[in-house]
Amino acid sequence: MTDETLDAETLRTRALTTLTTARDRTTLLTSCVDDPDLTAQHSPLMSPLVWDLAHIGNQEELWLLRAVAGREAMRPEIDGLYDAFEHPRSERPKLPLLPPAEARQYAAEVRGRVLDLLESTAFHGTRLTEAGFAFGMIAQHEQQHDETMLITHQLRKGPQALTAPDPDPAPLFTGPAEVLVPGGPFMMGTSTEPWALDNERPAHRREVAPFWIDTAPVTNEAYQEFIEDGGYRVDRWWSPAGWAHIREHSIDAPLFWRRDGDQWLRRRFGVTEVVPPDEPVVHVSWYEADAYARWAGRRLPTEAEWEKAARHDPTTDRSMRYPWGDADPGPEHANLGQRHLRPAPAGSYPEGESPLGVRQLIGDVWEWTASDFLPYPGFRAFPYKEYSEVFFGPEYKVLRGGSFAVDEVACRGTFRNWDYPIRRQIFSGFRTARSAEGV
Repeated sequence: MTDETLDAETLRTRALTTLTTARDRTTLLTSCVDDPDLTAQHSPLMSPLVWDLAHIGNQEELWLLRAVAGREAMRPEIDGLYDAFEHPRSERPKLPLLPPAEARQYAAEVRGRVLDLLESTAFHGTRLTEAGFAFGMIAQHEQQHDETMLITHQLRKGPQALTAPDPDPAPLFTGPAEVLVPGGPFMMGTSTEPWALDNERPAHRREVAPFWIDTAPVTNEAYQEFIEDGGYRVDRWWSPAGWAHIREHSIDAPLFWRRDGDQWLRRRFGVTEVVPPDEPVVHVSWYEADAYARWAGRRLPTEAEWEKAARHDPTTDRSMRYPWGDADPGPEHANLGQRHLRPAPAGSYPEGESPLGVRQLIGDVWEWTASDFLPYPGFRAFPYKEYSEVFFGPEYKVLRGGSFAVDEVACRGTFRNWDYPIRRQIFSGFRTARSAEGV
């Protein structure tokens, strides 16, 4: 067997594995509740679960069966129903969506044809097929919608539908509270990661001044100190837009929290529990993260600072794929893939720390950064403008690092997420930074 054949077989196996992993998760998320829960809209911020299910199948058909294989549309009449840009989420329940059984059948039929296509695809010739990019893009797309569906499960009222083991207990982290990241240039983004999406490209040199960054994400306990100190009642910690927003919506704690006497409780996937002090805080908006950082006498890291802390090895002066190196994530490195339904205690996963000793940069909670979502120098939209380009601008803030709800195929040291600064239903947390004057 030639090296070329080995490479093709390796790519085929990777594509099959990632597609199968995503579909197994989709099946879990859509089979753990009855049909009325699939067709209901649990929040105007989210689609009905059955819309996500058929949308996943429709995108797979569009890009793999039509764009790669050149086949005729299986059901052209439904394309408009599952175009994410044609119908806002709040209006999707009113559409003539495929009912659950039909949506499952459609997605399964598409997948069967895709697996046949995978057996005969040559992983070269076009940008879509090079290194199996289109298959990787679709696996990432499905996993992103799996995370969206998990958010819907968190918003859903009613009894618990999902279960998963808790992360292993971790000893109390006693290391330094912050780490110094030396100043100087580093390579940001990527031009070589085969399944990287357009907004991660191209790699480019970025100069960063020295700064200090939290060793671990901000915890519930630390965030409670902000609350108890009147953080939500003092306007000087907030940006004008943030202050107006929390006042308008009477926000006084992270989403899903409520006070019970002298303790805080939270609702997590249908279960009410005491807020665990040692976990990273989750379900906070950018405005809340920014206010906490100001209260603490610090700031949110920029996107470039976050990536340098996560990827740069000062010993070799090289940007790595992940904080721990170039190896794919394992359970010893990070909390990913819905393996657990909560963040691990702050300071967990010492084998996943960066060369400078920063922990939990991958997994657990998405981390808000100070940066707007903007293109890198030399950016080119591929394969369609609606993936990234239409979102560039100051309306969106960048999040980095993934969460416990993110699969490894959709999480890299270069991966960029973005959302409105008001968003709290997402699995978002943060860590803080400060400039290192004179270092």
